[in-house]
Amino acid sequence: MRTFTKILSASLIFMATQLHAQETFNVVVNTTAEPIAKGKFAPEWSSLSQYKVPDWFRNAKFGIWAHWGPQCQAEQGDWYARNMYMEGSGQYKSHLAHFGHPSKSGFKEVIHDWKAQHWNPEKLVALYKRAGAQYFMAMANHHDNLDMWNSKYQQWNTVRVGPKKDILEGWAKAARKNNLPFGLSVHASHAWTWYETAQRSDKTGPMAGVPYDGMLPADSGTGTWWEGLDPQELYAQNHPLSKDSWNNHALFGQWDWGNNASIPSQEYCTKFYNRTVDLINKFNPDLLYFDDTALPLYPVSDAGLKIAAHYYNHNMTTHSGKLNAILFGKVLTAEQKKSLVWDVERGAPDKIQDLPWQTCSCIGDWHYNRNVYDEDRYKSAKDVIHMLVDIVSKNGNLLLNIPVRGDGTIDDKEVHVLEGIAAWMDINKESIFGTRPWTTYGEGPSTETANPVNAQGFNEGKLKYSGKDIRFNKKGDILYATVMGIPIEDLQIKSLGKKTERKQIKSIILLGSKEKIKWQQQEDALVILKPKTVPNDIAMVFKITQ
Repeated sequence: MRTFTKILSASLIFMATQLHAQETFNVVVNTTAEPIAKGKFAPEWSSLSQYKVPDWFRNAKFGIWAHWGPQCQAEQGDWYARNMYMEGSGQYKSHLAHFGHPSKSGFKEVIHDWKAQHWNPEKLVALYKRAGAQYFMAMANHHDNLDMWNSKYQQWNTVRVGPKKDILEGWAKAARKNNLPFGLSVHASHAWTWYETAQRSDKTGPMAGVPYDGMLPADSGTGTWWEGLDPQELYAQNHPLSKDSWNNHALFGQWDWGNNASIPSQEYCTKFYNRTVDLINKFNPDLLYFDDTALPLYPVSDAGLKIAAHYYNHNMTTHSGKLNAILFGKVLTAEQKKSLVWDVERGAPDKIQDLPWQTCSCIGDWHYNRNVYDEDRYKSAKDVIHMLVDIVSKNGNLLLNIPVRGDGTIDDKEVHVLEGIAAWMDINKESIFGTRPWTTYGEGPSTETANPVNAQGFNEGKLKYSGKDIRFNKKGDILYATVMGIPIEDLQIKSLGKKTERKQIKSIILLGSKEKIKWQQQEDALVILKPKTVPNDIAMVFKITQ
């Protein structure tokens, strides 16, 4: 998962113009080994724009994600497999202390150390469902390039190394036992540039000039635990560096393969295509998430377009001709949003969207970070519910990651957060699931401050909610008005005054309360007298029948 906040606009302009022209690619992938499924979708934006988001996703609103892999083993947070090769960084220092110098003990040693010995997928997914999740997503691979299933095209996979388990098979069985749509996230397209730090060496100290293990050849594992495995199948670093590669921040401006990023080879792109199509064919995911601008390897390769066409066609074949699939992309143009579901990372747009979309966020770091636990830095259940209510009011869904430790468990503080979410859902879930946006998403102080998304997102937490902030959504003739806190005085909802809202209000109840709510619809506002008691201190939901 990305942690930066800028993607250069020039590349977005380029992509927008490509939508209306015959596209040419640096790398055209070979589909002989894994043919594109036949069907109505072709690997072109104009064809993919026939897509329509299925109602099941629009109704679901809330999913939980296990963004889990070998980088969680170190318990040092995000992008460990890249940052451990940055001399002097905190993760580099931690790696030295726990695994050794990256010239001999690189990230492959972390993979070897990862055993997932206490992992119980059925128990975890059942807990997520109890907290209100309507779909579940597992990570298929990350930028670290390890496949989490018995991959036909990647020898570095969890059946052969690390846990020696088919992680995705375990998650898939657990999701389907709990009757939850099953999603997969794919991040490995960027290993080519992301792992370039593994080509470095220390600049100072006793190991200065000794190369890290990113360039080890295939025969270098003789006599080791990884004998017979080619390190380049993992690190993919047998190529020239991108421009300014030693600048740790240069990658952020090259994420969409611009600004003199090293362009992946034919072999690399075709392998990524084959791996991903194999993944789709094996697991038939209901949702497929790419951590890419638009689609994987776009616009330098047609791999992503071909994967998208295959996914939609394959999904229709396995659902009796009905398209049931959700395919996510980031930093989308208006035209691309017709072909994919727009995913916003750690943030939300500041107005209602015409098309369904999703926020992906996390209660801590994307990969497990012990410091977040020790320093009590998880989002609270209140934080999560406020995010969810705001997102739903704007026609979106929330996909929430609960970081999993290397051993396959979540910690007690994470369980507490999930229990808090579940308690609120027990009372108020009818105001979330199956709803649609109203004419306005909300009112109050939080709506009066501009808070646009920055490229792929990253605007969450910038607004503070109070009992004066209200969010709306509807279900038929019922309007839900959710107060983002405990009001200290009578509520005045301006959007429901007689001169604004022409529909007559018939009744108002407070979900979770037996108290008779007193109210009056005046010209300028609907006035709801402050309840004597409140069901919870997170968010109060008034059910308004019109």
